[in-house]
Amino acid sequence: MDYREAGVDVEAGRAFVDKIRNLVHRTYRPEVIGGLGGFSGCFHLPSGYSEPVLVSGTDGVGTKLKLACELNQHDTVGIDLVAMCVNDVLTSGAEPLFFLDYLATGKLNQDQLTQVVAGISAGCELSGCALLGGETAEMPGFYPPGVYDLAGFCVGIVEKSQMLDGSQVQVGDIAIGLASSGVHSNGFSLVRKIVETGNFNWSDSPEQLAGKNLGEVLLTPTRIYVKPVLAARSAGVEIRGMAHITGGGLPENLPRCLGKGQYVRIDTSRWPVPPIFQWIAAAGEVSPKAMFETFNMGIGFVLLVPPDQAEQTISYFESQDIAAYAIGEAIAGEGGLLGIPD
Repeated sequence: MDYREAGVDVEAGRAFVDKIRNLVHRTYRPEVIGGLGGFSGCFHLPSGYSEPVLVSGTDGVGTKLKLACELNQHDTVGIDLVAMCVNDVLTSGAEPLFFLDYLATGKLNQDQLTQVVAGISAGCELSGCALLGGETAEMPGFYPPGVYDLAGFCVGIVEKSQMLDGSQVQVGDIAIGLASSGVHSNGFSLVRKIVETGNFNWSDSPEQLAGKNLGEVLLTPTRIYVKPVLAARSAGVEIRGMAHITGGGLPENLPRCLGKGQYVRIDTSRWPVPPIFQWIAAAGEVSPKAMFETFNMGIGFVLLVPPDQAEQTISYFESQDIAAYAIGEAIAGEGGLLGIPD
């Protein structure tokens, strides 16, 4: 017997690497050393830092991958993978430098996985980081045919004096919510349960979605906030805290960027809730509290800024085609979030 008879096609793996080579190379930054195919990726630290701090983050896409597989649409989940990592790294004030991915499947389907890597490459370009390397694991008997899993890892850099750790936030600072592009990449286990138990189909077009079907709306990739947020800081916006609104929604994620003895009080009437969340709540009979504790509800990223910079911040992001809203303020307290409906 040989490896191919056991279900692993080494030659197909080599061909796949050749197929994605251009997708990887187009993300390269000047600091990348070497090329694709080595045992590791090498990166020269950018110049100009006095006390550089490396910031790392890792994440996956979750069960949104099941929807991608069921609809045979694989070109957006790679963007989700990058977004979940780079948006996390960004909350420290860091610029993402490079990204690595891990892709596991039962049997390597070159066309399918090339779409996935194309999405990863697009996400890296959107965030300005290099796709430095990755690993593709063919694992017959572990994953069913046509199924794959993704994980990613990102490293960023920030000047120590510019790093955000919660201590910069002051009582009275305004929470500016940046609009999400939709459900992003969390809460999909609940979404799939609602679709399954309600006998819905991904091709259904509920009235709330104005002619779009569930599949295309739910597969909209996670918005990447890196470039506009870093540009805002460079333009003089004093951002004192940042939160990436992922699993756990605003109640779990927004307090993570605060200092000791601080709450954030929000007003949920300050921004429009996208139609997809309205459909999920109605179709699944999900309580408002559970919706806010599971989904981003239309706010994918939050900035804490001084009160006198709130309008400037909103105007800046609107000029970048990102809707922004003053959704609340930091107040004295023992940590947490006020204003979520019961």
